[in-house]
Order: sequence, then C-alpha cells, then structure tokens
Amino acid sequence: MKIYVTRHGQTDYNKKRIMQGRSDIPLNDTGIAQAMARRASLGNIHFDAVYSSPLIRAVKTAEIIGDVDRSKIIVDERIIEADFGKYELKGYYSTGIAMMAYWSFPEIFPAPEGVETISHMIDRTSSFLRELEQKDYERVLVACHGGIIRPIRGYLENRKNGIIWRPRPQNCEIFVYESTNGAHRLIEDIK
Repeated sequence: MKIYVTRHGQTDYNKKRIMQGRSDIPLNDTGIAQAMARRASLGNIHFDAVYSSPLIRAVKTAEIIGDVDRSKIIVDERIIEADFGKYELKGYYSTGIAMMAYWSFPEIFPAPEGVETISHMIDRTSSFLRELEQKDYERVLVACHGGIIRPIRGYLENRKNGIIWRPRPQNCEIFVYESTNGAHRLIEDIK
C-alpha cells in the first residue's frame, strides 16, 4: 500500500501565524490554489480511499487532492489537529515561553497544562495507522494538519521517539510512504 500524507492548504490563520489547532476555519484562496496545484502535479493518480481530519480545511484539501466528492471522504477523529488548550487562536510568538518551548522542542520540554501531549498524539495516530494498514488498498490519501503529521511521520519512518518534528510540513506538502506487511519507508516528498 502507498500512503500519501498531506497537510491542508493555507488558511487565513496560517497566513497570520495564529495557532488554529481545532478551530474550524476554511481554506483561503491561496489554500485552494495550493491544493489544486498539488492535485494537478499528481496527474491521473487514483486513490482507493481518501481519509481526512474532521476539520473543514483538511476535508476540503482531501476533496481537491483526492479528486473525490466530499461524501466519499472517510473522516477520522484520530487525525484531527493537536489540542492547544488556552493557546488556541494566539499568535505563534505570543503564546509564552512554556508553549513556544514545547511546540519547538517537545523532545525536551513538557506540554503546558491543558495542551495535548506528544504521547497522546502518538497513541491516536498509531491506532489510526495500524487500522489503515489492515485495509486492502493500493493507494490511499490522508489529509490532516501540521502538528499531527509529525507523529504520523514518526510512525511511518520508524522513529524511536515516535515523531519527526522538524522541518515543519508545508501546506499541501505530500509525504508518500510504502507500507508492506508492517514495514514502512518514505519513497517521496512532494513539495
């Protein structure tokens, strides 16, 4: 199975550098154009299944890149963006030292109170991926978010700490993995 993992297209909050987490805002015009350009770059690729976070920015990205009607998208809560707690909708650089340290170096700094931990993100994405790997798909698209892609990549690239935190995934960047009998490998990074 080939698993295509993508981050949603740009939103106004991305553009303004605001921690949008689980706030459900749509793609902006740039985000729609990014998704359309990414779809065009994939050519005639057909996905046997298209999965998405429940947030509208990921669903719309899945619809465009997956080239499917919204009704065909499989929505899964386990790939929703991280819960930023009281830091939701704050500017990237106005969250304070504790949150900035955690979000920059979660290997070193703990999650501030009320913010989802890395271990929780690892648990829910691993559950999703283990279930996905049991399906009989040749090619599948997973549209989600910049934060939650990091443990997804950690799982699919067999990282001991469960995450690949840096570099931050770009809007509509696609990581293509091959998954065979529980073994995974990155085969392409489409920017």
